[in-house]
Amino acid sequence: MSLALLQQDDDKIIDGKAIAQRVLEEVKVDVITLQQQGIEPCLAVVLVGDDPASHVYVRNKVEKARFVGIRSLEFRFDEQLSEEDLLQKIDELNADPDVHGILVQLPLPKQINETKVLERINPKKDVDGFHSENVGGLSQGRDVLTPCTPTGCIRLLKEALGDELTGLHAVVIGRSNIVGKPMAALLLKESCTVTVVHSKTKNIQQICQQADIVVAAVGRPKMVTASYLQADAVVIDVGINRIVEDGKARLVGDVDFDDALPMVSAITPVPGGVGPMTIAYLMKNTLQAARLQHPDL
Repeated sequence: MSLALLQQDDDKIIDGKAIAQRVLEEVKVDVITLQQQGIEPCLAVVLVGDDPASHVYVRNKVEKARFVGIRSLEFRFDEQLSEEDLLQKIDELNADPDVHGILVQLPLPKQINETKVLERINPKKDVDGFHSENVGGLSQGRDVLTPCTPTGCIRLLKEALGDELTGLHAVVIGRSNIVGKPMAALLLKESCTVTVVHSKTKNIQQICQQADIVVAAVGRPKMVTASYLQADAVVIDVGINRIVEDGKARLVGDVDFDDALPMVSAITPVPGGVGPMTIAYLMKNTLQAARLQHPDL
């Protein structure tokens, strides 16, 4: 491949790290503005158990909070914590006017009902956007806290396509409560025409071929190849899958990146695409939560 073609392909890659950094810089400025008005945005992170991935996620979240000037509180509990004790801690954080955002790191141990815990969080402090009141508000197009990953994906799309997404046909692969469903709702809010496909959908490949935008969030390594895409589609790859190739473990997305790259007009890599946006939008949600709790500002 010629140097010119390589350069062309590089220009197609949506740099999630750089865009997430811009989001964090925006939040940093807004945090200073709130502090000048007497509000110190604060995020409380609750971690139960010793899941290694969860510890990494929490460490990254606390680090980014420090960077943007958001005060962070950490509450770590062992694997045996009872559901009642966790709910009591959430009640305490709900009642604390100095805490603006509450994040309970998932997954939770089997003795704790995840839905009950997420529903206990005050919707205005629900920075994950998982409370049913926020989910319902999103479906109605209201100004509520929305899940961080799909909200970050909208920002990536606007960076790639410009702010105007109106009328574009978007296909979302996957219907999870965390990504697929809220992604579809956010795209509808942007006046896209939205199709959601999933494991029971017939002719997925042909449906994807009609899309201007493809968002892959299905959890199947390299499922989406160039044959799924129309020329110049924009692809957002939410998948993070660990595979072993040639005896080495590596991370890949739900899209076969190398196969898709020549076909698309823009694509997110894995890693370095959607991942950094999730934590950046957690910080943005904490800022929004502080504003929701101080509507007089």
